[in-house]
Amino acid sequence: MPSSPRSAAASAQSSSAFRVLARAGFVANGLVHVLLGALVVAVAFGGDEQTDQSGAFEAIAAAPFGAVLLWACAAALWALGAWRAVEAFVARGTSGADRAKRAVKQGAQAVSFLAVGGIAASVALGARSQGDQSAQNASSSVLSLPGGPFLLAAVGIIVAAVGIGFVVSGARRSFRKRISTPGGSLGKALIVLGTVGYIAKGIALATVGILIVVAAVTVDPSASGGLDAAVSALLQTPAGPWLGGAVGIGFIAYGLFTILRAKYARLDA
Repeated sequence: MPSSPRSAAASAQSSSAFRVLARAGFVANGLVHVLLGALVVAVAFGGDEQTDQSGAFEAIAAAPFGAVLLWACAAALWALGAWRAVEAFVARGTSGADRAKRAVKQGAQAVSFLAVGGIAASVALGARSQGDQSAQNASSSVLSLPGGPFLLAAVGIIVAAVGIGFVVSGARRSFRKRISTPGGSLGKALIVLGTVGYIAKGIALATVGILIVVAAVTVDPSASGGLDAAVSALLQTPAGPWLGGAVGIGFIAYGLFTILRAKYARLDA
């Protein structure tokens, strides 16, 4: 008797090769965040680099064997995205509501990792993406729909809420349930990196969400933007370079945490 799609997906998760590739995705994602953090720090103190995923991938492309590294990153990120997609499909939980919540969470992460992998592949093929322009074009398309400003505002609120969720997760250290924390100084360092990293990433995402809401309220797509615009907005605050530099260091911390997470992640969490 043939197995059901759900049981087939669960069987795929038990594959050691699939697990290795998924963990490699954490390494690739961590590398992107480390480079992104370095770019943010550079911009905070006078540089003019592109502070989004495309900028990080372009930095990889400039390295020796850059194209090979980019394709390796893309493959690893796609593998991690596929893992999250399978997790969404076989979502486990103590109740229907719990399973639905888990499926939505894992599905959103799957889309995110698959999309970032796509950016890596496009840069490997020679594309030069402008993240802010893409975000503004997307905002313009939404605004042109019936009820567009309300839809765009809802998107902005969701993005801001995700950012706040990262901040809360960092402050409460609730990310610890997703990893098997080692003992000793390494475990302490891992928690510190996660705390700083989650808070910094949350601030950046919340800023992106606020920019999207502003674009919806003013019906001006040029007010929205991606991480590049969020960094620019942070640099225009009174704290200026220091706040931007702190966020950049936080991204580096998040990247190092994510690289270490490749070893200690609970893949089913």
